[in-house]
Amino acid sequence: MTTPANSATATDHKPSNFLRQIIEADLAQGTYANRRWAGTPGDAAHHAKGSPDPAKIRTRFPPEPNGYLHVGHAKSICINFGLARDYGGVCHLRFDDTNPEKEDTEYVNSILDAVHWLGFSWQANGTLHQYQASDYFDFMYAAAERLIEAGHAYVDEQSAEEMRINRGDFGKPGVNSPFRARSAADNLERFREMRAGKLADGAAVLRAKIDMASPNINMRDPAIYRIRRATHHNTGDAWCIYPMYTFAHPIEDALEQITHSICTLEFEDQRPFYDWLMDRLCEKTTLHDGRKVDGLLAAPAPKQYEFARLNLTYVITSKRKLAQLVQENKVSGWDDPRMPTIVGLRRRGYTPESLQLFAERIGVTKSDSWIDYSTLEGCLREDLETKAHRAMAVLNPVKLVLTNWDDVMGPRHIEACEQAALPHKNDETENSAIPMRHFTIGKEVWIEREDFEEVPPKGYKRLFPGNKVRLKGGYVIECTGCVKDASGNITHIEATVIPDTKSGTPGSATVKASAAITWVAVNDGLSAEVRMYDRLFNDPQPDAGGKDFLTALNPDSLKVITAYVEPSLANSTAGQHFQFERHGYFVADRIDHAPGKLVFNRITGLKDTWGK
Repeated sequence: MTTPANSATATDHKPSNFLRQIIEADLAQGTYANRRWAGTPGDAAHHAKGSPDPAKIRTRFPPEPNGYLHVGHAKSICINFGLARDYGGVCHLRFDDTNPEKEDTEYVNSILDAVHWLGFSWQANGTLHQYQASDYFDFMYAAAERLIEAGHAYVDEQSAEEMRINRGDFGKPGVNSPFRARSAADNLERFREMRAGKLADGAAVLRAKIDMASPNINMRDPAIYRIRRATHHNTGDAWCIYPMYTFAHPIEDALEQITHSICTLEFEDQRPFYDWLMDRLCEKTTLHDGRKVDGLLAAPAPKQYEFARLNLTYVITSKRKLAQLVQENKVSGWDDPRMPTIVGLRRRGYTPESLQLFAERIGVTKSDSWIDYSTLEGCLREDLETKAHRAMAVLNPVKLVLTNWDDVMGPRHIEACEQAALPHKNDETENSAIPMRHFTIGKEVWIEREDFEEVPPKGYKRLFPGNKVRLKGGYVIECTGCVKDASGNITHIEATVIPDTKSGTPGSATVKASAAITWVAVNDGLSAEVRMYDRLFNDPQPDAGGKDFLTALNPDSLKVITAYVEPSLANSTAGQHFQFERHGYFVADRIDHAPGKLVFNRITGLKDTWGK
């Protein structure tokens, strides 16, 4: 892999996507122009009864429902659904549920929600294209019998260790199993005994008969069925044998008339078996009893194409390691805002649009490389810049007292103020008035502790004795000093308000201020819990090279503080985004935020400060 890429937010060139070139060539050549679609997945005979396929291409997103999807899956979702959208096609959502021991309906539901939230639908031409591999078990079994009858598969009863040894390695060819020469009739009988539950778990496997001397070890008679007594979330206890993924996956694609089967590079060395299996199941053949039969699957068969998986700095995407973080309480759950899961990113405050932009911006290549996390954050900032309402928040408050307020403004006077909620026009404001935020100012306000220095360092422009600053949206004030307790801690800062300097009023600019600072009035400011999230790991590649990823955990990835926010946030709703001026982008927590209990998550700062 290459070294981490430099931070990037925008590109001045079209991102690379070699898949588009492949699809455009297939469309130009009419590779799949004669396909038929019978309305539902099925074999060759089924689709022959259908009409010409209204979809120019068919892709699929095939997650295994054994965990929560992460940011790498988000890229795959955007690729598959995006290509189908752009080329007049359909993308199927398929649950690859061939492993009964690891799958659960909880994960199925989370996947449905994630794809919908990202902005995609599997409904097209009046049909919901949601499928699950387990619905094809009957056909997969029939396909396995066809391979046996055609002499392309056999039941192997060697032990797992014997098969491992006899498989050979990259420098040594494999050795034929002593069961390889068994007749097709005997293999068929034995396979049916496997199906009937007459053999113990692990006693036998069904293997494809290809070439034990192949330089590609994956072609040395790979296992395609194993015995496993386990209750399946969809089929229950109907089966005690289950297909291997490498066998099931191409069959699923073919039954669904997928044209472009897109997966990550880790499956590249499996492509020869994919093609071999498609050739065997699409071709006319002669069975062991002399019968000549047509292919089980419709031609042209789907083709597999591989792209580089997402390697994102400061992130791990191993399901096992993510599960460990949850199980060991390193995070609060799968939806912890520090997690790279889609539910975690959503709760953190990432938007579907930002993830789509990210997927588009990084492109699709066959070269492994590292994408810097700042690229993802840049896409979020770009999306929220014109969407997120502005608000003032004080995260580390200290009280500022305007000592002459009562004399100048009147005792207990409260002054109404307003500021634009969206300073930049967007779709929301293009044909309507810019929304405004309303708040007040009185004798006491909260300001950031960092906005006052008794003895200012060189270049400091905020509050210090004798200096003038503007309370943003309010008045110009002049600092007179501070008050301390017996221990020398500052209890409050003092200043005087300068009349006739309120923002937006005539003559307000006549008094020069060295800076403008944010604030929240004591009288109407709202207390809020603010969760200051940061990156979960300090190491840009926390699990590379066999490192213990737990040692790279960032101890400062979460700090919970009590802050004050302006009253315009009183009616904010869960999931609503804001830009807290000066501080960055925040979101009202989608779980814990409620009226009277304001909870905000920091998504990211206004600019990338990591590595600075």
